[in-house]
Amino acid sequence: MVERRHRDHYARLAATADPFLRGPEQRRWLRRLDDEAANLRAAIDRAARDGEALPLVDSLAWYWVLRGRLGEGRRAFTAALAGGGPEDLTGAVQAWHTAFNLLTGVTSGLVPPPGTRPADRGAAARRARAEWFLGFVGAGIGERGVGEDLVRSAPAVFQAQDDRWGTAAALGTLARYERMRSDLEALARHGERSMALFTEVGDRWGLLHATSGLGAHAEIVGDYERAAALHREGLRIAEELGLSTDVVDELSALGRIALLTGDHEQADELHDCARSRAAAQGYTTGEEFAELGLALSLRRQDRLDEAEALLRKWLVFDRRLESDIAIALVVAELGFIAERRGDAETARALHLEGLAAARESTDPRAVALALEGLAGAEALAGDHRRAARLLGAAAALREGAGAPLPPGERGDVARITTATRAALGPAPFTSAFTEGRAHGAAPDLPVP
Repeated sequence: MVERRHRDHYARLAATADPFLRGPEQRRWLRRLDDEAANLRAAIDRAARDGEALPLVDSLAWYWVLRGRLGEGRRAFTAALAGGGPEDLTGAVQAWHTAFNLLTGVTSGLVPPPGTRPADRGAAARRARAEWFLGFVGAGIGERGVGEDLVRSAPAVFQAQDDRWGTAAALGTLARYERMRSDLEALARHGERSMALFTEVGDRWGLLHATSGLGAHAEIVGDYERAAALHREGLRIAEELGLSTDVVDELSALGRIALLTGDHEQADELHDCARSRAAAQGYTTGEEFAELGLALSLRRQDRLDEAEALLRKWLVFDRRLESDIAIALVVAELGFIAERRGDAETARALHLEGLAAARESTDPRAVALALEGLAGAEALAGDHRRAARLLGAAAALREGAGAPLPPGERGDVARITTATRAALGPAPFTSAFTEGRAHGAAPDLPVP
């Protein structure tokens, strides 16, 4: 009897706290739940033994996200689902469970939530937020197949429930998906609207993520000063609230800006700090983001063996996830390493693989990167006219997306362009480059 009263008391506490974690009382309720963490774990254990843990873990899901307690949450979801329960709650908890599995690098045995949404308004709201988060995670790992449809339908669901927080969260996540398509206008529009709504609601986590999305936009267009300012503000919010996974993401984002502005020492320090924090939390996707940033920096410092080791480690992971956008980036970097080593055949094969993945991703900037890498391979092999055509096609794609190469990303293209122009001569280079621009996506290129 005493154990049941204890369990029920903490189930009520979690249910009471959940809505306050999405608004101006966020910080106070995070601390309240922190103080009761041991009691909450005991309540979950008892509820799981009784087959009644689904409501409790559903109420605590967002707390675990904010605190970065991903392994704890994943284990609790597993235990709760094993005990069974109402279908309406099972669907929401399955969505949370799948999202936490992805965040911690568990890619096998993923169970999607059932397709039928509950009729009850409260259950529908819980399910919508869980499914939104699954889509949010899918955007974070660069995989549109994980929850994108859920995210695109979410604004209408949240608006019908007059849920401004949910609407803001869905719009912010749509901005992440638009980034994957290089739709910069939509990225900025969704990001600004998300920020406005989160400001109205008073949610600091939401402001952090809206700020982060707008920082990504500033990075893409080459406004590194604004990007750094936005990510510093995001880091400040994350540290103030104790949002450990968000601290990791913002450290890596600032590491990218340092890399793009040529400060490799700071870039390495920031990425290494993010990597160690992510590993300590079991935050696998954050660890990947940090280590890939470190690999980008190492490659630009000609520390090719170190960069390759990191890239190949994550290529295995991304292939398991079938994340086309991530594969395209990693393979492009490996292709540039092969080119720098003078291995034109390996470089060409890698960039062709990257081109196939980039085309599957439908991101024109990813396709452009693959074409630029192929240009380097062709120039190394002596086919400078083809290299110039590829450079022209890549430039057309980037300009068509409204995202010409910003200063910090011009190194490889500048190097390949200089070598190609010197080999062909200025006039033949311009002719071939112009011909490539006219072809755009270079449809005549073979793709395995």
